[in-house]
Amino acid sequence: MTEAKKLYIKTYGCQMNVYDSERMAEAMGGAGYTEVQSAEEADMILLNTCHIREKAAEKVYSELGRFRDLKDAKPDLKIGVAGCVAQAEGAEIMRRQPLVDLVVGPQSYHRLPEMEAEVRKGGTALDTDFPELDKFAQLKARPKAKRGPTAFLTVQEGCDKFCAFCVVPYTRGAESSRPAARILDEARDLVERGVREITLLGQNVNAYHGLGEDGGDWSLARLIWALDKVDGLERIRFTTSHPNDMTDDLIEAHGTCAKLMPYLHLPVQSGSDRILKRMNRNHTAESYLRVIERIRAARPDILISGDFIVGFPEETEADFQATLDLIEAVEYGTAYSFKYSTRPGTPAAERAQVDAGEADERLRRLQALLTRQQRTVQDAMVGREMDVLFEKPGRQEGQMVGKSDYLHAVHADAPNVAIGELARVRIIESKTNSLAGMLI
Repeated sequence: MTEAKKLYIKTYGCQMNVYDSERMAEAMGGAGYTEVQSAEEADMILLNTCHIREKAAEKVYSELGRFRDLKDAKPDLKIGVAGCVAQAEGAEIMRRQPLVDLVVGPQSYHRLPEMEAEVRKGGTALDTDFPELDKFAQLKARPKAKRGPTAFLTVQEGCDKFCAFCVVPYTRGAESSRPAARILDEARDLVERGVREITLLGQNVNAYHGLGEDGGDWSLARLIWALDKVDGLERIRFTTSHPNDMTDDLIEAHGTCAKLMPYLHLPVQSGSDRILKRMNRNHTAESYLRVIERIRAARPDILISGDFIVGFPEETEADFQATLDLIEAVEYGTAYSFKYSTRPGTPAAERAQVDAGEADERLRRLQALLTRQQRTVQDAMVGREMDVLFEKPGRQEGQMVGKSDYLHAVHADAPNVAIGELARVRIIESKTNSLAGMLI
C-alpha cells in the first residue's frame, strides 16, 4: 500500500482563507495527501496568503526563504503559494523564489491536484485566472470526517465596491454568489459531521444574491431563513458586511430569526464624510448611524463590531475627531483598528500620506476609546444568563471554553459538558478578553 504523502498548509489573514485552506486540504486529500502540522515533515508545503496587511508580499518572500534549507535537504519537497498574494504577484513569485513549484490564485484552488501532478513530473504550475467555472462546483464532496462544533462556509466572494484602500477587487475579482442549494447541501453535511454553528463568509457577504432553490434571486436574509430550517444547526452568523447592503429583510431577520446570533460586524472605517468620500465608501457617517439605529430597533441587545482605518491619506485632526464622535455614538462591543498603510495599485497609495508619528498617536487614542467601550459592554454581561456553545477544554481541570451568543469567549467549570454542547450559563466575572461563567 502506498504511503500517504504529507501536506502542510500555513494560513494567513481572514476567515475566508481559513475556509479556503480547509477546502484545499480536502482537495489534496483526494490526491493522496494527509495534512500535518509542521513543514519539516511535509512532502508539500502550501502558503495560503493574504494581501491585506502592510508589505504582505515581502513577508511571503521572507517566509519562503526560510524553506530553502529544507528543500535542499528534501529535493522532492514541493512548495506552493496560494491566495491573494499569489493572485497579485503571479509568475513574479517563481522568478524571485525559484524554489516555488506552483502558484495558484484563490479562484483556482480546485485545480491543485492536477497542478501537483504537473510539478511531480518535473515542471512548474501557475494559475491565477478568474475561471468561468464555479470552483466550488468542481470540488469533490467533503470527506465525512468529524468536525468541531463551529465552521466557516463561504457563500459569496469578490467585491464591486472598489474602496480606495482595498486590493480585494483585484485579487478576489467581481462579486459572485454561490447557488443556495449548494450552500444548503454543504451546511447539512457540516451538521452531520458535528457542526452546530456556521459563520457565512463573504468579502461583502450581505451583498449575497445567489440562485435560490425556487429559481429566483435570493438575498442573504432569504438564505439565512433557509438555513434556519436545517435540523441540528443551532447558530448562524455572517461576516463581513457593508453598510449599504443592510437590506430591510436582513435587518428584520436579526429581530425574528432565533438562530441568527445577536452580533453584527459592520465596518465603517471613518466617521468623517470627507474621508469616507475619499475612501469611495459611498455612505456617510449619518447614514451609517441610521442603519445602526434600525438594527438596534429590531434587536436591542445586538453587539456591534466595526473596522477603522486611522491616518488615511489627507486625514486631518478634525476628520479624526469625527471618527471618535461616531464611536461614542455607536458604543461598539468590539472593533478592529489599523493605521493606514499603502497597497500598491490602489488609488489611495498615490495620495499625500499622514505623518507616521501623528497616525500612531491617533491610533493609540482611538484604541483606548474602543477598549473602554469593549470593557463596558463586557462588564454589563455579568449577572446575565446566556447560552454558551462549548468548543474545547480550558487550561484548568474540569474547565470548558466556549462562545456566547455575542461571540465572547466564556470559561466555566463544566466537567460533564461535552464539546459541541450548548449549555445555559450565568456570567459571574468579566476578564480582560473573556468572561467567566457558572453552569445553571
